[in-house]
Amino acid sequence: MTATPEIQIPQEILPADGRFGSGPSKVRPEAVTALADMSRSQLGTSHRQKPVKSLVADLQKGLRQMFGLPDNYEVILGNGGTTVFWDALTFGMIQQKSQHLSFGEFSSKFAAAAAAAPFLDEPQVITSETGTHPQAESADDIDFYALTHNETSTGVMMDIFRPRGAAGIVAVDATSGAGGLRVDPSQYDCYYFAPQKGLASDGGLWFAIMSPAGVQRVEQIKNSGRWMPASIDISIALENSRLNQTYNTPALATIFLAFHQVNWINENGGLDWAAGRSERSSEILYGWAERSDYATPYVAKPDERSRVTGVIDLDPRVDANTLCTVLRQNGIVDIDGYRKLGRNQIRIAMFPAIDSSDIEALTNCIDHVAGKIG
Repeated sequence: MTATPEIQIPQEILPADGRFGSGPSKVRPEAVTALADMSRSQLGTSHRQKPVKSLVADLQKGLRQMFGLPDNYEVILGNGGTTVFWDALTFGMIQQKSQHLSFGEFSSKFAAAAAAAPFLDEPQVITSETGTHPQAESADDIDFYALTHNETSTGVMMDIFRPRGAAGIVAVDATSGAGGLRVDPSQYDCYYFAPQKGLASDGGLWFAIMSPAGVQRVEQIKNSGRWMPASIDISIALENSRLNQTYNTPALATIFLAFHQVNWINENGGLDWAAGRSERSSEILYGWAERSDYATPYVAKPDERSRVTGVIDLDPRVDANTLCTVLRQNGIVDIDGYRKLGRNQIRIAMFPAIDSSDIEALTNCIDHVAGKIG
């Protein structure tokens, strides 16, 4: 095994904060300080009493404001994260046959969950080459369309629109897109995500924004008599969310950190402001890669390049593993490429909590190290 070279990056070019992971992501220090300040009043207290229920209500209200939701849309939450919510959707929102756009590790997992369900028809799975995304196609026998706003593994982003002529429910996996990408609520019935990425919190919860049609679908399937485990029964989550609580005990620190991030975004201008921060960071990152003689944006089409998770291919002479190890030794962490792609690449989060100035500093540090090892 080749020893990692000892390279000291000059202090003056280091980013102010070296956290660039795609999830869990950077939590702003101000939020952690605020968490400590409220710890005696809420941490270690009942999630069914007024202090915590008021916090949940404030978070739901903040999400409504951030996403510009119509009055008849609902904000639902439950325990388990997006992976658990895929199972909840499989039981509780797909009526008989779903269509899935599969263009990376995470979008493919939901398709696999639906395919494994013995009470559903075989789903239609539309795939494309990694580094691209396919297009949804309306069909009379499809009652549920599964889209992905941002494929975290590949850094591919897609604009969210209802498939032309589609009569089914449109559900969007926004795990890494929520809070950093623009979206029109009229184009979906279920927009779901977890808080450990754009909401700058920890994992362990799922959130789902549902249109009246989405809520109606949940109630229809529940009333049909289909059995489903209570822990992933969306109708039970809906009942509890209307009471500003979860079915079982949530992580209170996670809720608070998510609230703090949403409140910070809203105070500064809402989703347009937050998406603008990510867009500025992506301009810096992709502009650097396009000018570089050893780095190239992995996603070829500029309008499909994610504004929140940038994936960059490296020339073989700059080994990504060595680069990431040296950066970690200098306090810059979690820019490793997604392991299952097996490419010589790096992946950099550009969520709203990450300052664009730190993205620029990161590129300078990468150039410094690449010049030593390349």
